[in-house]
Amino acid sequence: MAKQIQAIRGMNDCLPTQSPLWQKVEGIIKHVVSAYGYNEVRMPIVEVTHLFKRAIGEVTDVVEKEMYTFEDRNGESLSLRPEGTAGCVRAGIENGLLYNQEQRLWYMGPMFRHERPQKGRYRQFHQVGVEVFGLNGPDVDAELIMMTARMWRELGIHNHVRLELNSIGSLEARANYRTALVAFLEQHMDVLDEDCKRRMYTNPLRVLDTKNAAIQEILVDAPKLSDYLDDESKEHFAGLCELLDAAGIDYQVNERLVRGLDYYNRTVFEWVTESLGAQGTVCGGGRYDGLVEQLGGKNTPAVGFAMGIERLVLLMETLELTDVRRSVDVYVVTMGEGTMMAGMKLAETLRSELPDLRIMSHFGGGNFKKQFKRADNVGAAIALVLGENELAQQQVVIKDLRGGEQMTVSQDEVTAKLADLI
Repeated sequence: MAKQIQAIRGMNDCLPTQSPLWQKVEGIIKHVVSAYGYNEVRMPIVEVTHLFKRAIGEVTDVVEKEMYTFEDRNGESLSLRPEGTAGCVRAGIENGLLYNQEQRLWYMGPMFRHERPQKGRYRQFHQVGVEVFGLNGPDVDAELIMMTARMWRELGIHNHVRLELNSIGSLEARANYRTALVAFLEQHMDVLDEDCKRRMYTNPLRVLDTKNAAIQEILVDAPKLSDYLDDESKEHFAGLCELLDAAGIDYQVNERLVRGLDYYNRTVFEWVTESLGAQGTVCGGGRYDGLVEQLGGKNTPAVGFAMGIERLVLLMETLELTDVRRSVDVYVVTMGEGTMMAGMKLAETLRSELPDLRIMSHFGGGNFKKQFKRADNVGAAIALVLGENELAQQQVVIKDLRGGEQMTVSQDEVTAKLADLI
C-alpha cells in the first residue's frame, strides 16, 4: 500500500464545511470595496526575489527568514509573494497605471511565509489588499479606515476590534529618531534579547513592538517618535484624526506602532482584537509614498492596507458568528420510471427562472426515506417530489423540510411558489 501523502505543514485545505464562512467573509469584503468604487487587480503569486528585497527591506524578518525563494531553470531567483503591495506597485509601474494618475485598487489571494504555523497564522495564507495611488492628503487615509470599519459592521465584529493609529513621519524624521533610539538601546544592552540586539542596528523601530515584557518596561523611557516628526507629517496626522473624529470612529494613538515593513511612512494603523489571544491584529496598513519611486517609477503618493482572511474567519468562529446561507435550497426527489430525467429537466428550468436558488438533484437511487435523509443532510429547506403520478398529471409536490407542510401544484406554478417560499 502506497504511503499516504499529506499537505505541507502550514498549508491547509479549506473543506466544504468551512468554505461557506470563507465565502461569506470574502463576499462582504468584495461588496464593500466595490461600494467605494475600487477596482480589482490580479497579480501573479511568483515574482523576482529582488522585488521584495527592494520593497520590503533586506534586513526585515520577511526577507531574511520567511520567504519561499528558489531558482528557476534559467537560474533566476524567484520568490512566492509574502505580501501583495510590492507586486501591486510593480504591476502598476509596468502597465503604466500610476504616473500622473489616480488608482484605487484591491486584490485577494494567497501569500506565503515560512514561519512557525500557529492558530490564525499559516505558511500559505490569504489576504485582501487595498491600495490607492496618486492621492496625497489624509482624506483618503480616513476613507480606507472608514471602509474597514464598514467591513467590521457588516461582518458583525465591530464591537470586538479597536483601531490603533500612529504617524512614523518622513524618511528624514525617522532617520533622526533612529539615531536617538539606537543610542538609548545601547544603554540597555543587558536587557535586550538576541532578537532585539539583531534588529537594533538593522531595523531598530521593530524593537518598539517586541513582546518581551522586560524590554517593554525599559521602552517606557525611550525617546518618542512623535518628538521627531516633521511639520508636514504632524499636519497630515492631525487632519486624519480630525476626519475620524467627525466620522465617529474611535481610535487610540499608539506611539509604538511602526508596522513591520520598511516602505511605510506617515500614517500607520492596525485593527486589533483581544478575542484571539496573541494573534490580535486583523488588519494593518498605512502610507508608503516612496515605494513607487523606489521600485523604478515616478514619485507617487500611495496608501493601503491588508487583512488576513484566516484571521477574520477565526475571529468569526470564536465569536460564533458562523450563520451562513445553506449550501442547498431545494432538493429534487424522484421515484419511478421516467421521473429522474423529468426531475433533471425541472431543475434546469428552475435554475434558469430562479438563478439565485441552489438546487440539487438526487442521484444513485433509493427510496423516499433515503432521499429525504440526503436532503436533510445537505441542509435543503424544500424538497420537490416527483413520482409517477405527479409526472402523469404534470404536477410536483413541494414539501417544507423544516415545517413538514406540503402542497401539490402544477409544474407551471412551481417557479412562482418557490419564489414566495424562499
